[in-house]
Amino acid sequence: MTKKINWQAFGPGILMASAAIGGSHLIASTQAGALYGWQLTIFIVLANVFKYPFFRFATDYTYTSNQSLVEGYAQKGSGYLWLFFVMSFIAGMINVAAVAMLCAVILGFLLPSLTLSVQVLAGLTLLVSWAFLMVGHYQVLDKLTKWIVVLLTLTTLIALVVAMGKPSVAAPDFVPATPWNLATLGFIIALMGWMPAPIEFSTVTSLWTVAKRRNNPEITHRQGLLDFNVGFWMSGGLALAFLALGVFVQYGSGQEIKMAGGQYVGQLIGMYTQTIGDWSRTLVAFIAFMCMFGTTITAVDGYARLNAESLRLLQNRPSFSNKTLNFWLSFFSVAGLLIVLYFGSALALMLKFAMIMAFVAAPVFAWLNFALVRQTPLPSWLRGLAWAGLVFLTGFALLFLANFFGLIV
Repeated sequence: MTKKINWQAFGPGILMASAAIGGSHLIASTQAGALYGWQLTIFIVLANVFKYPFFRFATDYTYTSNQSLVEGYAQKGSGYLWLFFVMSFIAGMINVAAVAMLCAVILGFLLPSLTLSVQVLAGLTLLVSWAFLMVGHYQVLDKLTKWIVVLLTLTTLIALVVAMGKPSVAAPDFVPATPWNLATLGFIIALMGWMPAPIEFSTVTSLWTVAKRRNNPEITHRQGLLDFNVGFWMSGGLALAFLALGVFVQYGSGQEIKMAGGQYVGQLIGMYTQTIGDWSRTLVAFIAFMCMFGTTITAVDGYARLNAESLRLLQNRPSFSNKTLNFWLSFFSVAGLLIVLYFGSALALMLKFAMIMAFVAAPVFAWLNFALVRQTPLPSWLRGLAWAGLVFLTGFALLFLANFFGLIV
């Protein structure tokens, strides 16, 4: 007898997918296809495959131990927890600022009559996100993001199918660019940094899973893995869809590719109108905005919960209060805005900085997750993939740092 799917299990994995859709999907993946065709597909695939174990460990550990990853770090020792707390504290401020700035740029494109700067729009985005979370928290977030991701996925797939039927014609003087040089390394690292999401967000998924199981204790480990796998691979597939859109619409067309993130948003939305029709411009801009708005809310909520939980465990308290959570929600909203003000309207620089920082920090967060489950029974393929992932992430991070500091040119 076939077991029915428990739809109540879906939530944390889909939330993770929503948080994953940001600069790496909308900007970096599409630019990769527009600039280099299919050549960088391998890096999108490898980033998703090699990060998979470390995101999955969050679901496995939470269901088998009934604890979050953060609680697991605390049990491993205060050194593990302090390392995580400091790194997630820094990552939270940077990533919240980056997604809020991208959301603000899309809002400006959606409402051109608003003659407001990116900084002001980012401030409004963070203010509304903060107010939204102060009122609803997890339950409202859970319901909203499912529909945001579905709308963006359907719209992108429709645009992609139409684009495949009438791909761009290569300009007569087109010469394919090659990414196989160190000059492109920074772009590749940025592409993989948020692909499908920063690894530390696996700890947020574990916190959401704990909250989900508290309200729905009948959800099994197997059902939780289904939710995780659907969200994870849907996010990876969507990244490939954005890359393909860049290939079919812009690659070789002779159109100048705007590398500045703010300017490229207009080109991105133009891809949809070029394939689906001019009528879709406002609709697509609205869906893209809602997607990034959901990502902003998810990032603020996630990092606030991470830091509240980490500090609780460091102080040996039984739980953290709503007042503590509200403090961290306010802190990351204000800190994100201050970073936006520092970078000004330089969205491309802000996104590249955030995505590169996420990749450089990835080996540390990956090891923290692996350390929690390394002594437990794991499928041999998953254990092997985790070791291979550590080698991949560490190797590319060291290669980038060596190139950045001039040791390899």
